[in-house]
Amino acid sequence: MLCLRDIGFAAAAGLLARHGLVLHGVADGAPIPGSYWGEPEAGVIGSAVHARADTPVHSLLHEACHLIVLPPDRRAMVHTDATDSVAEEDAACYLQVLLADVLPGVGRERLMADMDAWGYSFRLGSTRAWFEHDAGDAHLWLQQRGLLPAGA
Repeated sequence: MLCLRDIGFAAAAGLLARHGLVLHGVADGAPIPGSYWGEPEAGVIGSAVHARADTPVHSLLHEACHLIVLPPDRRAMVHTDATDSVAEEDAACYLQVLLADVLPGVGRERLMADMDAWGYSFRLGSTRAWFEHDAGDAHLWLQQRGLLPAGA
């Protein structure tokens, strides 16, 4: 599984900053604040994503995308669990695949493979099948809120 140490803190922090988020590095072996799934998974508190070098990139992107899809007033109240609805969860999953293409050395193919290996589950059996054939509602949700990256 691709981890933060593999892509570099600066690349991830830069991507998050473009969306008004801050990436807080956590020391190796230390607890990750706001982690819903527990270490080494990323955590969220307010507009901050917390991660260690061993945090999987898919987790970092997923938690960041949960914050991106929230309006700023709701984002400020987040601690550990950012999802309010299935639509927001789907939008976060869809957006994380798109943002993987922005990170050097990641890309959607690698991210989708890591999502499947971690255990994300979709009706069609894989992240790729969901993204390509069953995620129109997530795409539309993001489009209606102006959250799709250019060219998506």
